[in-house]
Amino acid sequence: MEPISAEERLVTERLKQKLNEVNRAVETHFSGITDHVNFTLQQAYFRCAYECFDRRKRQEEINNCVERCSLPCVNAQNVVQNEIATLQEKLQRAMLVCQDKLEASKLQMNRSEGIKDLESCVDQSVQNYIQTLPHIVGRLKSRLGMTDPV
Repeated sequence: MEPISAEERLVTERLKQKLNEVNRAVETHFSGITDHVNFTLQQAYFRCAYECFDRRKRQEEINNCVERCSLPCVNAQNVVQNEIATLQEKLQRAMLVCQDKLEASKLQMNRSEGIKDLESCVDQSVQNYIQTLPHIVGRLKSRLGMTDPV
């Protein structure tokens, strides 16, 4: 097995930086949605659930009431988690395409050019990914019934 060259270490470090850039972008773009789900919807859930507790009700009625109260929050969490999973899958597929291009370059004995192409491919994929985030966040906000403050 060949030792890792300085160039490959540098590229690996740059790829880690790109991954951190993606993570920061996702956190930034999704922060309003996360706040809505983790604060606004959960607060509404607890208020609703509090109203379920009435000594005149049977335990089953209370349980059903609390479960109904939890649905908006649980559904919103599922929607957000599914969207994030889809985003991660798309980015992962893009990275696999970049990796395949590198492997093809290695077969052609053009390793340094392949590394440059890999870096360029990853950079373009990350930029495309980040550019889609506002659209996805807008769609999620619409699905969750969120309105932007005026």
